[in-house]
Amino acid sequence: MTVPAAHRTPSRRRVRRAGALALLLTSAALATGPAATTATAADGTDAARGHGAKPTVVLVHGAFADASGWNDVVDRLQHAGYPVVAPPNPLRGLGNDSTYVASVLKSVKGPIILAGHSYGGAVISGAAAGNPNVKALVYIAAFMPDKGESPAGLSTKFPGSELGTAVRPVPYTDATGSGTDLYIQNDKFHSVFAADLPEEQTRVMATEQRPVTAAGFAEKATAAAWKTIPSWFLVARQDKAIAPDLERFEAKRAKSHTVEIDSSHVAMMSHPDVVTRLIEQAAGATC
Repeated sequence: MTVPAAHRTPSRRRVRRAGALALLLTSAALATGPAATTATAADGTDAARGHGAKPTVVLVHGAFADASGWNDVVDRLQHAGYPVVAPPNPLRGLGNDSTYVASVLKSVKGPIILAGHSYGGAVISGAAAGNPNVKALVYIAAFMPDKGESPAGLSTKFPGSELGTAVRPVPYTDATGSGTDLYIQNDKFHSVFAADLPEEQTRVMATEQRPVTAAGFAEKATAAAWKTIPSWFLVARQDKAIAPDLERFEAKRAKSHTVEIDSSHVAMMSHPDVVTRLIEQAAGATC
């Protein structure tokens, strides 16, 4: 007997094809649904910001150095899932450098943890002013001036720094005029700047160091973002570039969450695990 088409039982092959098609359509629907909102954008940030995304960490280097000093910290932060930006600090003057870093911050979407080393601390104190995305400031063996204070002026506040007798002035001329650059004398670079790093490494660092202008180092701060933004501070007890007592004074004045370690001035290079943990603590407490 012939069964009418409307009442035929589907073959097993047709059932399998239908099931596969349904599975394919379901998978496509899920891919375009809520799960897709956690995709990563081209700049490395979470496209949805709020689905467990971590803040962007911006790392600012100081004088006599460049962003490569943060290499080991960058590696650890990225491994932990943080987007990281480490822009060049122009080192041409506190106002100029703060303005430049502030422009970099404006290009970052979402919450920011802003960290500065050495002179970079003075720079971030100005750069973060008025930016609501900056949730925490982290100072690593850094200058932390109040309005009207300069890094050069703060350097004389407490004994312990050997930087004043270690710098070498070099006149320069550029398109904007003339001035004096400050370098650390190569034969004093290891002892003053990075005594807990291998000497063969510091010889290269001394050769490649980037100078800060003398006028810029003496320039007074016009903003102090640490007065309104929570701060964390790492005091380097063996620091000979910035006196440890100055670091303690700054941290206490700002009511910073403070840790102290036995380190030279370049704690982010000799103790990257400690520095990374401090940045993560700041992120966890504010974001």
